[in-house]
Amino acid sequence: MQESKPIIRQAEALIPTPWGNYNLLAYASHPDEWMPHLALVHENIDFNQPVLIRIHSECITGDLFSSKRCDCGEQLLSAMDKISDENGILIYLRQEGRGIGIINKLKAYQLQDLGLDTVEANLHLGLSIDARDFTIALALLSDIGVKKVKLLTNNPDKIEIFNESAIELVERVPLVIVPQEENKDYLRVKKERMGHILKF
Repeated sequence: MQESKPIIRQAEALIPTPWGNYNLLAYASHPDEWMPHLALVHENIDFNQPVLIRIHSECITGDLFSSKRCDCGEQLLSAMDKISDENGILIYLRQEGRGIGIINKLKAYQLQDLGLDTVEANLHLGLSIDARDFTIALALLSDIGVKKVKLLTNNPDKIEIFNESAIELVERVPLVIVPQEENKDYLRVKKERMGHILKF
């Protein structure tokens, strides 16, 4: 998908989920795009109040297969619980592996198994540490009609996109996940090398 082209709403439908009924909106620059960015909008959203949102980047291994190498799947489930309580929005960006894609992500995993951390593995492959573009979420939120948000995140980069945005960031809401044996090093790198706001 060429992000330089305008991203527009291509389709939407009501989706019943374990967390309630949501409108699922698909955004892409072309109607034939197979991997559009998604917005899951609670049917009872109140635009007169700050909306609780989660900007979540796709993680096939964590979101779909519940991999314990990262905390992504747990973050997604926890976010959905909180969003359902407050009638909020999940923004699901198709930026697998911090923007490097699933194939490179698996290659990076192999390097991590040899002793490199997540940052070192990406650099060894000649890739960016984090190639994601969170400003895409602003376009989706603007189209939906959101004016004020409470942001579920520990990532300072996601907070920063609201600094010069017409959408007001009212509050950062921590998304606390308890480290597991399999992902404690991953979370340590997030905290120490990527500046994520984590307390453990």
